[in-house]
Amino acid sequence: MTALFRNGVEVRVPKHVAVIMDGNGRWAAARGLPRTAGHRQGADAVKRTVKAAGELGISYLTLFGFSSEN
Repeated sequence: MTALFRNGVEVRVPKHVAVIMDGNGRWAAARGLPRTAGHRQGADAVKRTVKAAGELGISYLTLFGFSSEN
């Protein structure tokens, strides 16, 4: 863990965060959209996640994006 100060308050930030990405196809289907729209939204979420991790000082980010059902 590393310490980060926000508004004078110490916030502990992990060095490594892992994210399991799942459900983009279901997200799209629930909205009547093609699966590719869900994959696009997933890619946008990855970009936001990587940017935020860098801004927070997270040293290692693991993204798992495989599904045997897709």
